[in-house]
Amino acid sequence: MKAAVVYAKSEICIADVPGPRAGDGEVVLRVRASGICATDVKILGGLGAPAELPAILGHEVSGTISELGQGAASAGLYEGQRVAVYPIAACGHCVYCQQGRNSLCLNEHGLGHGDDGGFAEYVRVPAEIVRLGGVLDIDDMPFDLAVMIEPTSCCLAAAEQCRTGAGDTVVVVGVGPLGLLHTIVSRALGARVICVDLNDERLAAARKLGATLAINSEQEDVEAIVRDITGQGADVVIAAVGIPRVIERYLPLVRNGGTFNIFGGTPRGESISVDASWVHYGEIVLTGTFASSVEQFRRARSFVREHAKEVEAVISTRCRLEDILEAVRRVQSGEGTKSVLLFPD
Repeated sequence: MKAAVVYAKSEICIADVPGPRAGDGEVVLRVRASGICATDVKILGGLGAPAELPAILGHEVSGTISELGQGAASAGLYEGQRVAVYPIAACGHCVYCQQGRNSLCLNEHGLGHGDDGGFAEYVRVPAEIVRLGGVLDIDDMPFDLAVMIEPTSCCLAAAEQCRTGAGDTVVVVGVGPLGLLHTIVSRALGARVICVDLNDERLAAARKLGATLAINSEQEDVEAIVRDITGQGADVVIAAVGIPRVIERYLPLVRNGGTFNIFGGTPRGESISVDASWVHYGEIVLTGTFASSVEQFRRARSFVREHAKEVEAVISTRCRLEDILEAVRRVQSGEGTKSVLLFPD
């Protein structure tokens, strides 16, 4: 089969590799669509490499089941079934899994992270994912829309962590694909959304998706505008960018008693400065969200179905596997929003 294989930092190519076979409890999926996320872009753009090489990335995957390993049918799965896949192979029994926090599993691995991912014609789904119920039937949902279930689940997880609710003011810093999904999720929960970015094209997309205000931070005083609108500051601030200096810059946007969520993945070892007295006397909740649980993934399937038009609008580019590096280049240059790989029949 053909796959986009990472052999080393900055060494990625389309190669013919052996197709996977399903072991006990596993399934093999014929990939029909695979989303390119920010982490994939960093690695494919040469800013890092997986710990184990060679590797195939891609954790936002949908397709049809082509092979069932022994025992997998007991999960209600069958060959030819149209599915989307929760990417984290969580153990299901550690302290975090028992709390329903699969992304923090002490024994986790998964698609594009220890296991080959969906930037290939076929992908093997680990038995842990099957056992968790993470292979979800999508019925007639288009495959490109189905890959949006995973990133949407991450935004639902953040909204749950921040306790976003009706009447809240949510500031989303960075309106790439995830920032736009945060806008959709927050609006659906009844919140007023203010988006902040440098890219006018993406700010325009945020307005179309229901943002009350979209601010270009190079041209306007973001803090002054937010305080003028809210009086005190935002109830929730979501930093959908992984740049520590940007995160630090926008900490003051949150009101006393509010929540600041670090959502974008930051480089390991980098720090931000926080005024401890501000956190203490302001009773600020400073938190982070990484990925989602399998239950949040299931809820995201319903959310994407109910908000299909808005979620589909986040996708700007659909391309073939052989065009993956060009898709990465477009993301790096700020062109468009979400890129999805499509695999032909």
